[in-house]
Amino acid sequence: MARTAEIKRTTGETDILVKIDIDGQGKSEIDTGVGFFDHMLTALSKHSGMDLEVKCKGDLYVDAHHSVEDVGIALGQAFAQAMGDRKGIVRYGSARCPLDEALGDAVIDISGRPFIVFECDFSSDKCGEMDTQLFEEFMRSFAFNAGITLHIKCPYGLNDHHKAEAMFKSLARALREAASIDQRFKDQVISTKGVL
Repeated sequence: MARTAEIKRTTGETDILVKIDIDGQGKSEIDTGVGFFDHMLTALSKHSGMDLEVKCKGDLYVDAHHSVEDVGIALGQAFAQAMGDRKGIVRYGSARCPLDEALGDAVIDISGRPFIVFECDFSSDKCGEMDTQLFEEFMRSFAFNAGITLHIKCPYGLNDHHKAEAMFKSLARALREAASIDQRFKDQVISTKGVL
């Protein structure tokens, strides 16, 4: 069964289309109007192996907040829909990815119990035209709408670009692991409750 989904989300602030293929080849077509965010989503796609198409027309004349947050919502919803009943998934994933002097660290549980712990101290207000505060906003929106528990941090680093990218890559690799199918349990949900 194909693990794919398409989400369209339109509000007074954004108009978004997201398509996802969990079992893709890391191909992406990203256009949010926020260059640095496009770069992060492209990295997320490549390193998770998920194919992503993300199109967003947002009220960038205000700032990038609504676009970034709403893409997180739509991408999380698409991920949750594509995962279906979650039978056979490994469920847990973790990854530590360095980018030069910075380290990204992500641990996830595709649990149906959304939660986030985010730890990163940025030294500047922006990466490109993207406010550094928006990295946590995206992670929160994605985690809560995907139904995952996400602990993500950058324990050290000097360059804010490197910090953000290391976290996105660690999230990607953790998702890749957690969403993969464990053939021993392919007809089971890995939970004592029997559902996720």
